[in-house]
Amino acid sequence: MPTYDYICLDCKKRFDIFMTYSEYGTIPAACSHCGSENTRRRMTRVRIAKSEDSRLENFEDFADPSALEGLEDNPRELGRMMRKMGKELGEELPPEFDEVVDRLEKGQSPEEIESALPDLGGDDGGSGFDDL
Repeated sequence: MPTYDYICLDCKKRFDIFMTYSEYGTIPAACSHCGSENTRRRMTRVRIAKSEDSRLENFEDFADPSALEGLEDNPRELGRMMRKMGKELGEELPPEFDEVVDRLEKGQSPEEIESALPDLGGDDGGSGFDDL
């Protein structure tokens, strides 16, 4: 049975409902928190599973080692490459990843980012930027 994701327009809480295809649209979706029928269906993200080969094909512009030359001197290009790689991984990345990539795309150097985000390495004694 499919799960449908809703939000209550009265209490503003999200909830899921299990119903058959034939039930969808014919029975009201009552909020599981407050009981209100003033609800709206939420459209959730769709994920498409890709094979490792298909993900690697999208990295062709980085297959040539010369394409990676000078990235350490060009934070914007480094940020662009990291964002593309992050999207192609198909995995949930920590919020710190987006913070670092946003800063790189604005032209901030890795050294400046490490200075601005001293806790980036976490509690494991990591060095910070290199751990992402």
